Amino acid sequence: MMHEPEKSDPSIVAAKLANEPDSSGKESMERKGGAEGNTNERRTYRTQSRMSVSSGLGRVRERAKKNRKERFAALLHHVDIALLRTSFSHLKRDAAPGADGIRWGEYEQNLEANLVDLLGRVHRGAYRATPSRRKFIPKDDGRMRPLGVAALEDKIVQRAVVDVLNAIYEVDFLGFSYGFRPKRSQHDALDALAVGITRMKVNWILDIDIRSFFDSVSHEWLVRFVEHRVGDPRIIRLIRKWLKAGVIEDGNWTATDEGTPQGSVISPLLSNVYLHYVFDLWAQQWRQRHARGTVMAVRYADDGAPRRREGVFMH
Repeated sequence: MMHEPEKSDPSIVAAKLANEPDSSGKESMERKGGAEGNTNERRTYRTQSRMSVSSGLGRVRERAKKNRKERFAALLHHVDIALLRTSFSHLKRDAAPGADGIRWGEYEQNLEANLVDLLGRVHRGAYRATPSRRKFIPKDDGRMRPLGVAALEDKIVQRAVVDVLNAIYEVDFLGFSYGFRPKRSQHDALDALAVGITRMKVNWILDIDIRSFFDSVSHEWLVRFVEHRVGDPRIIRLIRKWLKAGVIEDGNWTATDEGTPQGSVISPLLSNVYLHYVFDLWAQQWRQRHARGTVMAVRYADDGAPRRREGVFMH
């Protein structure tokens, strides 16, 4: 068993902060600049839209805090024109088009009409997910990593749904989960790890890498995990559509029976939901009930990194 420093030791305080759900050691996100040619009026309108969106989702967040077991039966109404507009404004303007062939600038030319039409299809159930266009990028070990390039409207809707679900899951997710979360980065995870290694007496370190995680996630279990908090069947149907949309490669469509679409906007959140239930809650319970001495956990899942370090324990 390792020697435990005094509770007043600032190193222990720092380590605990790094493992608390409401950790203060998080970097703020850098603001994105507006596109060239945007008028002050458009920026003001966008700001007003964000304020409206923030107010509605703030109420969802407060309800999620008050009742950690509540299933939210009405969420889709938060996906409105203001949220879709905000989602569109956050997309990369120079991103490669998906299977639909539509680019950001082309869609913007008739933005309001396009968003009204998109919103109508989403709310009446007529929206259809487009298969991702598959491309491959090299990995450090010489192998190729498959990425899916989503259609523009899929990105818009996915981004909006992520904003809605984040209002719930940012309440639920644990403090040692760093990847793919607002105002958190790999630097925060490294800082927490550095605190554990340099300021605490370490007996052993366990480094876990889940092989082909994004390619092998069970759709059935993922949806079951989401349904712990999401009781709106319309949101669940959207998630199922994205999971089952398939991929197009060299003009041929292939079904996707497992895994989350790498490169899509929704995939990082879904991966965090899955790992929250299969790893984070287990790790928290184990260190509370069975661990001897001080245990610190750090998890950062990033499909863009050379390796995904899903968990690091220090005992």
